[in-house]
Amino acid sequence: MKTTSTAARGSAARQMPDTGRVSLGRLGDFVGFRLRRVQNQLSRDFAAATSAKGLRSGLFSSLGIIEANPGISQSELSREVGLDKSVTVTIVDELEKFGWAVRERSKEDRRRHELFITDEGKAHLDELFTIVGKTEDAVLHQLSPAELHLLSELLDRMYAACMRDDG
Repeated sequence: MKTTSTAARGSAARQMPDTGRVSLGRLGDFVGFRLRRVQNQLSRDFAAATSAKGLRSGLFSSLGIIEANPGISQSELSREVGLDKSVTVTIVDELEKFGWAVRERSKEDRRRHELFITDEGKAHLDELFTIVGKTEDAVLHQLSPAELHLLSELLDRMYAACMRDDG
């Protein structure tokens, strides 16, 4: 497994294009800070674009994961979205209240709830994906299709490493 020293990170960060703004100093040496900065801005833009809908944080991503994984358990959803299990329960309660998802007892394991998107949830999700697409297009035009593909692959590898480290 490759490791990146702080010196190597610093060297890589200093080679990054200058944004013409405030220096990041040592923060620029860490990918987590750079990722969080972009994620914060994209989240703010998405929240502003969907403010009239009154969506709580995590609803969109949870609904998207449920659509892609019919029958997913609440525990699996919680892990994949990166939210505490108690927060996930509240989100699933809201999704059911809105009529966007349903919780059903598993036929194999009665202790497990399986989650499914409803037709109404699918319609809302389609609308939300259109909004998030416009939100991200505002910044992703900075990357070529090949760079965007590479970025996605790298982020997935980093996430997989995080999940392995979590046990």
